[in-house]
Amino acid sequence: MTDGRRLFLKAAGPIPNPEAPTIYRSEVVVASQLPTSVPAPRFLWSYDDSQWVALAFEDIEGTTPVLPWRAEQLHRVLAALADLQEALTPSPVSVPTVRARLGPVQFRAWRHALDAGDRTREQIARVAPWAAHNLERLAALEASWEEAARGPSLVHGDIRADNILLTADRVVFVDWPWASLGAEWLDLMLFLPSVAMQGGPDPWVLFDDHPLGRTAPG
Repeated sequence: MTDGRRLFLKAAGPIPNPEAPTIYRSEVVVASQLPTSVPAPRFLWSYDDSQWVALAFEDIEGTTPVLPWRAEQLHRVLAALADLQEALTPSPVSVPTVRARLGPVQFRAWRHALDAGDRTREQIARVAPWAAHNLERLAALEASWEEAARGPSLVHGDIRADNILLTADRVVFVDWPWASLGAEWLDLMLFLPSVAMQGGPDPWVLFDDHPLGRTAPG
């Protein structure tokens, strides 16, 4: 800017992704209401001409985590997740519930497989015999996720390495368009599969050992 300040600016139009402006409008709603106690970049302003949407944030002097994950950085992020939920419970922002945000399209694979019949079960059996044998049980467990995920917290919903900035003394979480209302342990649970894919420990090991994971229903 002319006064020497640095900004982080992002913008999207309807081409090639027609959903991008809607996603950015959702982020404007959330980012503009986040209190300063939340470790997120401060929202400065937005622009919307019904086609293009732009958002401006403070520039954060930080870097994304090194991949494969390093233990020290992962431990910093896991500790910061506990602090994040403390700042976001109860939710300071009016947002859809996680059920409304994800329920119509997500977490239905086992139920779809069960409904698909014997051929699909046989295909699963070639890869994971245990899953094929327990398909009814898995579908029933999957169907209970919406009730289990109910809660009073603001859930980021998309925490992964490229949405995290590490500074000298903070862990900052960026990109908030998918925020929703849900259980305080959801961000931890949704984060951990990406950790495993990027060289970190197994998800269940980290989840069971984390303060947020220990509050989750069995």
